[in-house]
Amino acid sequence: MPTSPSLVSPDHLLAFAAMSFVLIVIPGPSVLFVIGRALAQGRRAALTTVVGNTLGAYVLVVAVALGIGSVVEESVLVFTALKLAGAAYLIYLGVKAWRSRGSLREAFAEGGVVERGSLRTLGEGVVVGISNPKTIVFFAAVLPQFVDRERGHVVAQMLLLGLVFNVIALVSDSLWGVLAATARGWFARSPRRLSAVGGVGGLAMIGLGVTVAATGRKD
Repeated sequence: MPTSPSLVSPDHLLAFAAMSFVLIVIPGPSVLFVIGRALAQGRRAALTTVVGNTLGAYVLVVAVALGIGSVVEESVLVFTALKLAGAAYLIYLGVKAWRSRGSLREAFAEGGVVERGSLRTLGEGVVVGISNPKTIVFFAAVLPQFVDRERGHVVAQMLLLGLVFNVIALVSDSLWGVLAATARGWFARSPRRLSAVGGVGGLAMIGLGVTVAATGRKD
């Protein structure tokens, strides 16, 4: 009994996974944002942020699969507007983390951890994932190159390849978040160090926002 061909050829799938891995392991906006969140708010917030980032990134995959991604990739105005909106949001979150750094010390003194609404944290992660210039360019310019149009189901192929990327990112970013949150425990032993780590997390997000704003298009 003959078997039907796979949606994406094994060669294309492996090559895309390898390229995705190389891109993901190099810390970019999403990773640095997760680390900042882990240092400022702990493991739960970091992992929730990772999930949000992943969902945001997959929104970009869907956009590219439906043809919207090409508009972003080709339009300097649209790309710049999206990039600056994401940068401003990161700076806003960083300022908030910096201003609330003292609450970390109070929470640990009471035997607890600063908790925020999970849905709010998730939503903030989604916004950062959608506005990540590194991911926008990768999906818009690279993802379509791994689609075998002779096999048909072009949209489905893009969605599958995008899923592969996001699974790798989910695992990698989660590891970064757990490692950063573990280091945060060391800071919790000293009130002064704890306040410092909350400030560092905020400054990291502010610096990331500035970096994203300064990121230009390579065309």
